[in-house]
Amino acid sequence: METKYIFVTGGVVSSLGKGIISSSLARLLLSRGFRVTIQKFDPYINIDPGTLNPYEHGECYVTADGHEADLDLGHYERFTNIHTSRANNVTTGRIYQSVIDKERRGDYLGKTVQIIPHITDEIKRNVKLLGNTGKYDFVITEIGGTVGDIESLPFLEAVRQLRWELGQNCLCVHLTYVPFIRAAKELKTKPTQHSVKQLQEVGIQPDILVLRTEQDIPMSVRKKVALFCNVSPDAVIQSIDVPTIYEVPLTMHGQHLDEIVLKKTNTPYSGEPDLTRWNEFLAKIKHASDYVKIGLVGKYVELQDAYKSINESLFQAATYNDHKLDLKYISSEKLTDGNVAEMLGDMDGIIIAPGFGQRGIEGKFVALKWCRENDMPTFGICLGMQCMVIEYARNVLGLAEANSTEMDTKTPYNVIDLMEEQKSITSMGGTMRLGAYRCRLASGSKVAKAYGTNEIMERHRHRFEFNNEFRSQFEGAGMKCVGENPETHLVEVVEVPGKKWYIGTQYHPEYSSTVLHPHPLFMDFIRAAIANRDSKK
Repeated sequence: METKYIFVTGGVVSSLGKGIISSSLARLLLSRGFRVTIQKFDPYINIDPGTLNPYEHGECYVTADGHEADLDLGHYERFTNIHTSRANNVTTGRIYQSVIDKERRGDYLGKTVQIIPHITDEIKRNVKLLGNTGKYDFVITEIGGTVGDIESLPFLEAVRQLRWELGQNCLCVHLTYVPFIRAAKELKTKPTQHSVKQLQEVGIQPDILVLRTEQDIPMSVRKKVALFCNVSPDAVIQSIDVPTIYEVPLTMHGQHLDEIVLKKTNTPYSGEPDLTRWNEFLAKIKHASDYVKIGLVGKYVELQDAYKSINESLFQAATYNDHKLDLKYISSEKLTDGNVAEMLGDMDGIIIAPGFGQRGIEGKFVALKWCRENDMPTFGICLGMQCMVIEYARNVLGLAEANSTEMDTKTPYNVIDLMEEQKSITSMGGTMRLGAYRCRLASGSKVAKAYGTNEIMERHRHRFEFNNEFRSQFEGAGMKCVGENPETHLVEVVEVPGKKWYIGTQYHPEYSSTVLHPHPLFMDFIRAAIANRDSKK
């Protein structure tokens, strides 16, 4: 079977959920037995989102091969249960960098290098990169941004050209917004009409329209949209708000999105998608009645997308433990010795979030001291693990000036220090310890029991590490180094065995949690939090 290419574009406004629609379609096609992958093309000039502030773009997701990627790749992996890579996320910056490198080498043989054909050809080459491997029946490509944006134009031109080149092996799904005007008590389709018109002006006729809405769109309105947008009425689908994003594949299948795609690409199919395990997960969401209350201590709490993968990992783990998740965001900048008991006291478990820099760091130390002394189940991730180490050094080992050299280059007790290979690096982008590395867990440790194995692979994104010069002091005082990289002996996991659940990981386990395979460490943390809540009753 020839590879089919599906493009997902968006109009009217941003943040409509192109990533969720793309992921839902991928889930349906996978459940029918097809081989599917998804890629995201972002129209910003950054080479990748690794240097972007989370306030700008939400969390930076890391693939197993060490690429810093858009957070939508997290959605792709959670829905599809397949690993993405560097090839699944391409930015304008990457495209231009590649073209300029070729020009400098003389690859264009003296020709004038232009947007068309050189930039568009490079985009097309990247679009087809995964399809050319022969591994996939469908390649779904999400075009970031909104139709009409100047920066999206080269991508849309590349899509226009590919539609002619690929013929029936290619189709376009356009996602738009249908607002409900409360004063008029009416749904308004004009923004959708204008959005499709803008797409048509660049030479692309959408095959399928997905209408995002908070109100049910009557069939008469959908027929009107079909008429004005040159789309068949059965290919106008509504995406109404649902209680959880994980219901979207069912709402899309209920309107035959997967079948429409298969018919329009002349792909033979039979029967229904096998969504048995997906439906079991949704049933657990609906039937859970008790809540588990988790506090997330971080400095980006105003923007929940900054911790998107952690949020979803906690939600999945709570669901599989037959509980609803009650997640409270707690600003580490506002935590003090005077208010910490009030702010954390009614939680069942605490997450100390990852991050970079000095801001909000002292509040994390306050939270950790209180959690440790009050035996609160606590999970530190990346910088959260490093903060666990620093707090323990200060308040248990008696090293009052202990710190990370990220925060204080002159600390006499550099319990967290810059990795040796990082000391000569000056460039910020893509130079951290990135991607999946092996970790060996100590037999009998809580973390090894949670995983059910002593050998794991987890993804990293950091420059600073536990300083092994202090290892014997920590272990002698009760904080055990229970996970290390077998090649470098860098410490990856710490835990305090005497506590209910007090574990820190240098890696990011949240990147590996999916709907069908919730992460074992999050599962174990939630179990400990539930047990902690029950012990108070």
